[in-house]
Amino acid sequence: MKHIFNKGSERVLLLLHGTGGTEQDLLPLAEMLDPDASVLSVRGNVTENGMPRFFRRLSEGVFDEEDLIFRTKELHDFLAEAAEKYQFNRENVIAVGYSNGANIAGSLLFHYEKALKAAILYHPMVPRRGMELPDLSTTPVFIGAGKNDPICPASETEELSNLLEAAGSKVEIHWEYQGHQLTHTEVQASKKWYDLI
Repeated sequence: MKHIFNKGSERVLLLLHGTGGTEQDLLPLAEMLDPDASVLSVRGNVTENGMPRFFRRLSEGVFDEEDLIFRTKELHDFLAEAAEKYQFNRENVIAVGYSNGANIAGSLLFHYEKALKAAILYHPMVPRRGMELPDLSTTPVFIGAGKNDPICPASETEELSNLLEAAGSKVEIHWEYQGHQLTHTEVQASKKWYDLI
């Protein structure tokens, strides 16, 4: 997978962009969250009308589940390879994902136990329904969400939070009123949360 790795401290921020983004997109975000952390920023392997994504969708808000499962495994395997190549502890990976990137990070949590140390999900959706989640009791999650997000309704955020909590995760939701975009106050709230984990 096309990516950037910058060596820093023990903590590794896994940056996952939104639709149409690249591995450069969230680098300023990592700088705001933890300028000392190592950074692994990945570009999605799927394109939709020329725009990079992490997995296919059938239409707006409707995921191609088969592709989602395949791409989640691809990312999971890539993390193991990257840990070996760049000599970082696989257990110190904290995902920071926006929109489509938050969805693939959520999918990692849904499909693999201890896939992530923690996750910051900005405007995520429920990746899959009707499946049993692994034990997430050691994996805290921050969700940045929009009360009037046209792509990801508030009910979707609450459902995701409930599913994660039922699997043992300690979830914090930060609500905004700016639709689907990522706001400065949302990032500040996630930094406050990040500093305490």
